[in-house]
Amino acid sequence: MTISFYTRIFISISMIVLMSACGPGGASYPELDLMSHGLPIKINAPQDAEVAVDDLGIMKDVTVKGTDNYSVQIFSSEAESLDVAKLIAGLKSDIEASAFFSKIISEDESGFIYEKVIDEDFVNYDFRSVKIQGDTKYVFQAGFGGKYTQAEIEKIYNSIK
Repeated sequence: MTISFYTRIFISISMIVLMSACGPGGASYPELDLMSHGLPIKINAPQDAEVAVDDLGIMKDVTVKGTDNYSVQIFSSEAESLDVAKLIAGLKSDIEASAFFSKIISEDESGFIYEKVIDEDFVNYDFRSVKIQGDTKYVFQAGFGGKYTQAEIEKIYNSIK
């Protein structure tokens, strides 16, 4: 799949406008403490964010949704390893093996952002990030079922660091 020259220009201009409107590092959200929802984790989320918790027995699924297409899903479970790099490598391998995986956009020591191409009209972005606290693993990703631009995913990814 190739992206037309005009589409690339439009995306580039949009990114520049978005980054300048948000200032350095993008707009920041206030801190949200998830302890009252059973997770000893703090993230940054929109002021109006709603939190939904689903206890699946061996795993807890916490979803934080707010304005600006903000949606983060956090899965907590017992860590099979305390090596974050190893856990991220496993997640990355699983993602790269999926049918719609296109490419890794960026990565750092706590996770990665990637592109999914369903077809030429449906390109979506997502991420995976891992935190370990004690013997518990927290895996962060974009909220299930959403459609996100690269800029939206980068903003959400940065909000969970």
